[in-house]
Amino acid sequence: MRKIKERYVLTQSQKMMVFILSMSLYGLSNMITELVPSIQLGPIELSIEYFAFIPLTLCILFHPLYAAIGASLGEVIFGEIMLGQFGGFGELEKFIAFSLAMFIAGSLVSDPTNRRQVGIAAMTGVIIHQAISSVVDIGKVWIGVEELEAVPGLAESVVVIEGVAFLNDVLFSGILFALLPTLYLVPRLYGKIEPLLGMKPRNNTIKFSMKEVIAPRLIVVGILLACAAFFFEFLSEAGFNYEWEADFLDMFGGWFIWVSIGIAFIIVVATVIVMIKKKNNASDNKEKERLS
Repeated sequence: MRKIKERYVLTQSQKMMVFILSMSLYGLSNMITELVPSIQLGPIELSIEYFAFIPLTLCILFHPLYAAIGASLGEVIFGEIMLGQFGGFGELEKFIAFSLAMFIAGSLVSDPTNRRQVGIAAMTGVIIHQAISSVVDIGKVWIGVEELEAVPGLAESVVVIEGVAFLNDVLFSGILFALLPTLYLVPRLYGKIEPLLGMKPRNNTIKFSMKEVIAPRLIVVGILLACAAFFFEFLSEAGFNYEWEADFLDMFGGWFIWVSIGIAFIIVVATVIVMIKKKNNASDNKEKERLS
């Protein structure tokens, strides 16, 4: 485990930059998906669930923990709070499930130039996230905190519904907006984007066994977090919730979504500018030290 810790050594400022970049980029992309209409093909609805390649790429190239948490928080801030909505405990379920999935996906990759590793990690992240969401939805119906019986008198029919939705999200959004873009971006950005944070790229010569990555502690923590996600969603549906809703879209009109998009975009640009300045300052300091 010593090697794994060394693989993600970042300064506090670098961790903050990764966090803010992930939060703003994914928050911006999440707002864009709201503007894209869905396509209905019979009983199947094709829609862009999310642009998962953004947090996946950042989790693979940088620190998976800070990139994963930043992306989840970006969705809450720009996709919910900025629009005057906050689902209380229900948001915690989404936050935990998505953060856990992205963190595990980023931890699976030891060599960002290895397309096989990157592809497996991308699909694993999507599958874990969708599986947790599906199990939580099924559990809510079976326990009785939510009513959904597609076949009257047969609560088990929710399994079929959630199974179809799971396959749709994994095969459609998972492949088109997670696997393919991540396979393209990660090898091309590796070694080019890291210097913006003043850090060296991952050492892709170090090999990690699956036992080192998927340690018992990670499995136990993952199971506990998945259970916590279900618990918070259960509280939300059972009425023990603290929701906040101002619904700015109804108050000001659909154009207000562009306010959230604009703020996210400004944060992205500001973060990139700060990163470039830090890189230039570090280069100037090294040049001065070399000349002196």
